[in-house]
Amino acid sequence: MKVLKVKNLNFGYNGSQILHNVSLEVERGELVAILGPNGAGKSTLMKCLAGVFKCNGVEVFEKPINEYSREELARIIGYVPQAIVPGFMRVFDTVLLGRRPYMGLKPSKKDIEAVKSTLKMLKIDHLALKPINRLSGGELQKVNIARALAQEPEILLMDEPTNNLDLRSQVEVMKIAREFVESGKTAVIIMHDVNLALRFADRFVFMKGGRIIKDGGRNVLTPGLFEEVYGVGGVIAEVQGVPVVVPDLVD
Repeated sequence: MKVLKVKNLNFGYNGSQILHNVSLEVERGELVAILGPNGAGKSTLMKCLAGVFKCNGVEVFEKPINEYSREELARIIGYVPQAIVPGFMRVFDTVLLGRRPYMGLKPSKKDIEAVKSTLKMLKIDHLALKPINRLSGGELQKVNIARALAQEPEILLMDEPTNNLDLRSQVEVMKIAREFVESGKTAVIIMHDVNLALRFADRFVFMKGGRIIKDGGRNVLTPGLFEEVYGVGGVIAEVQGVPVVVPDLVD
């Protein structure tokens, strides 16, 4: 079964066409990295997949995304945008918002335990009572990820989740994403760090100008592809069995 399917998607707003004839299929158990330069349409595509933007041509579990209610979709898709606006809520309460699709008038014991375990997983349980407007950028990003994971979704969509994170935290977040898909679920992640993507992802979708330029496994990685997508050449080497891109210096 196709977990996500996009067929001939054309989408834009404010009078500008952003996505051009985009088609994509994602299987259960895949970790898909979406890569490309700034302005490639990656975040717009992600918002279409998450149901943030209403559009035709997107299916979730072989059903048009527009046929789901917001609550139904929230039980299936956990979406991590690039940033959230800090408010005065505590970290614990912010992550608890991820349980709203399951809660009644008040949180159940299961809801509370789900938040506690998620905070512990991301190693931010010591921040539980801290207001989110007093967090660092990296801490806030982890809270954002924790809220999506607390939803216990089947599909995790993350838009540049490793931004603002130190090297250790970047690896920890990607390991969590890897474990998520190995449990039989699905993750689609927008990334700028090509080498981090190469270490953890199964598939690589390269975008430019609102179009998918290349979609595939490690076999699609060539110096010519990086020249076409990023406008910079380089060398693809291998370190401990993992491909590494070493870009040329740009004049």
